[in-house]
Amino acid sequence: MEWEQVLVLWCAGWGAAALVGYALALAGVTGAQRMRHFTGRVERVREPRHGGSRVGGISVVVSYRDPVSGQDIQVTNDGERGDAITAAWVGREIRVSHPPGRPHAYRFSAMAEKPGRGLSGPGCAVFLGYVGLVALASVERGWPWALIGVGGPGAIVAALHLPGALRARKDRLGRLAAMDAVRGRVVAVLKDVSVDQDDGHVSTTITPVVSFSTREGMAVTAHCPSGLPDPAGSYGRDVTVHHAPADPACFTLDVEAARRSEAWEIVFDVLAIVVLGATAAAGVALL
Repeated sequence: MEWEQVLVLWCAGWGAAALVGYALALAGVTGAQRMRHFTGRVERVREPRHGGSRVGGISVVVSYRDPVSGQDIQVTNDGERGDAITAAWVGREIRVSHPPGRPHAYRFSAMAEKPGRGLSGPGCAVFLGYVGLVALASVERGWPWALIGVGGPGAIVAALHLPGALRARKDRLGRLAAMDAVRGRVVAVLKDVSVDQDDGHVSTTITPVVSFSTREGMAVTAHCPSGLPDPAGSYGRDVTVHHAPADPACFTLDVEAARRSEAWEIVFDVLAIVVLGATAAAGVALL
């Protein structure tokens, strides 16, 4: 079997998989669409142990009401329970989801996130099929088609993403300007050590845990992955926390650094448009 035939089969297979996936999504029968979703509230927050691990997030007890039985159900985030909760306070809303008839298989996610529709699988199939088409065009018509196939759509996607990124940056800068400044304290420093199975390289991740109270008296415990000098030796340190009044999970210890970092996403998008556009133009010139 020649390369062209292999690539044709590749494209046909992933194209068929994408069609099946989108058909299931339109019919509303994907696993994500069949999930049952509930609004839970944090009832208790357990302060992380100093020197412990950040894996699994902050330990909480969440309660939600089952509309069928009318009973209040309490669950914890022990083990693999979906998104890690990295900021917690009593009363915070958390989405609890589980497959039909399997309440023990519950998962947590932030309320700000929309429930999934099961489109990630078909989208991945479309991408893999497109990669096959680009490779097929390159094999049959010459390698410059690979430059066009990669650079052209990539530049278009980056250009479409840029306006949304600009709006999001403006919103984030507005939130930074409106943040409340309160006193906080580092109540634990978490340490995770991982070993690369290939070369034996050991890497260590340090995650300080900060505790602070909002002006309304809401006690918040949260992972603080950045913005703290000497995080390994920060246990017990008093800090100033800047948080969004409406959402204490949106916080920073260094407002100026947060403002500077907002520019990098825009710079990356512009560079992507320029580089990918130039790649596509080079491919056209070489045909």
